[in-house]
Amino acid sequence: MDPVIIAGAGPVGLTLALALARQEVPSVVLDDGPGRDDQRPARTVVLREDTVALVERLAGTPLTPAGLRWAGWRSMRRRQITREVAFDAGTPAPLHLAQHVLNGALRAAAVRHPLVEVAVESRLDDVAQERTGVTAHTRGPRGTWWRGSFLVGCDGPRSTVRKLQDIRFPGRTAVERYAVAALRAELPWDDEAVLHRTPPWRQSGPPAGEVVGRPLPDGVWRLDWLLPPGKDLVTPELLVNRVRETLAGWCDGTTPPYELLDTGVHVVHHRLARRWRAGRVFLAGDAAHLLGALGTQGLDEGLRDADNLAWKLALAWHHGPHKALLDSYQRERRTAVAARLRAADQVLPLLRGGGGLRAYVPGSARGHDAMLADAHLGQGVLGAPGTYADSPLTPGDLEGPASVDTPPGAPVADVRVTAEDGAFVRLRDRLGRGSLLVVLVAPGTGVWDRKHWVSAGIMPRLAAAVTALPCRAELLVAEEYPGAGAHTVLLVRPDGHLVTALSGVRPADLYTAAETALGGPPKPAPPTETEAEAGAAAGSR
Repeated sequence: MDPVIIAGAGPVGLTLALALARQEVPSVVLDDGPGRDDQRPARTVVLREDTVALVERLAGTPLTPAGLRWAGWRSMRRRQITREVAFDAGTPAPLHLAQHVLNGALRAAAVRHPLVEVAVESRLDDVAQERTGVTAHTRGPRGTWWRGSFLVGCDGPRSTVRKLQDIRFPGRTAVERYAVAALRAELPWDDEAVLHRTPPWRQSGPPAGEVVGRPLPDGVWRLDWLLPPGKDLVTPELLVNRVRETLAGWCDGTTPPYELLDTGVHVVHHRLARRWRAGRVFLAGDAAHLLGALGTQGLDEGLRDADNLAWKLALAWHHGPHKALLDSYQRERRTAVAARLRAADQVLPLLRGGGGLRAYVPGSARGHDAMLADAHLGQGVLGAPGTYADSPLTPGDLEGPASVDTPPGAPVADVRVTAEDGAFVRLRDRLGRGSLLVVLVAPGTGVWDRKHWVSAGIMPRLAAAVTALPCRAELLVAEEYPGAGAHTVLLVRPDGHLVTALSGVRPADLYTAAETALGGPPKPAPPTETEAEAGAAAGSR
């Protein structure tokens, strides 16, 4: 069968290619560049715990040495600290790293993988699709035609794929603007990120002026200053003045020595594609959505797009297209991103309005600061990963549901589990292999060798039920899971979202839930013209 064609060799496109390869699906990544990334220290990304685990799983290398996990976070207003967060096992720290470092790790893994072909200097300029596949044309030194089973546009905000499919991309332009600088300096906080709103040294500027400082390895910091509305030119002099006054304000009035490494202007747009699927063509990442105001990270959502789409394309590639399953990609991901955009658009006037009666409501400023901090930290309505509660892949009421802390459609907790070979692993390590995961919660099993309990109690019956499921599934055992009682059975999708939790071994309900998670019973494909003619001839006899 033909490979999946991926337009765009950024983090989302390369992540999708590696996720498909993990499920034994070949792909061709069309890279319109020379195969290397510009090193821009001021262009960085903040990844949450789930997306860090995803990239590390696919790249086969830890990202932490290349980035920095913050020791803490502090929010400040004028001269006062309004919130402090210390990161630990219960509150995992985001990972901050340069985007070219992230892309380099993914590119190196893609180049090594035999199922991934990266075609450099190949700019897409035409796409045609029919019932059995997709044909794409690229121009450049390697201009040629490519044949694929599906095509995914991961080619950024100006997506050629989106334009060729005539998909509208409505939204708002220049929602916010930031002046950005990467510099090496010694600041009062050791590896702590800081959000400073209405700093006292800013006597002019926007009413809700703010600066965010995010540490990187080797004493490097990325600083972002919120700019006033409008299109005023950001000059080098303005940036240098912002750097000096901010460093002096944070260091008791004296500007410490610093080395300016890179500067830029970050313009935030809010846009959402009308459709994310057109037949065998899909959109992901910035080609499908743009968001980034109030601390939300668009790349995080793009990586979740790739994770969501990969296992569905893999099943379609191996077993034939399943319309309901492939349609669920848009239903789940577009709904989750739309909710985040909607929340940001609703909160933005409150946070940036400045003055008015709201400014005199006791505690309103503190509440706004907490809301903005949550967005930066991946918490709350502005920052937490989306759930797929209304997904068509979530089964309805079953007879034996169990109560756990994870609602259906939400990402599961990363607990320690025992694999089928007896090894102790993290649940996240088993994701993305193209199989459903069935997790039995059985307290006490961790202290016994697997051979002593694998054939005891309910295990044989559960193992038989797992074998009978409509697709490949892996049986895992956990000593505990948040909110789950003994003998709770969790059904988990390949991308780590919970399908359902059952109380005890219920083979019929487990089968129904698994079938629903795969899009329901597959419908027979319509007959080809040859088959229809043969059937008509047979009937005429």
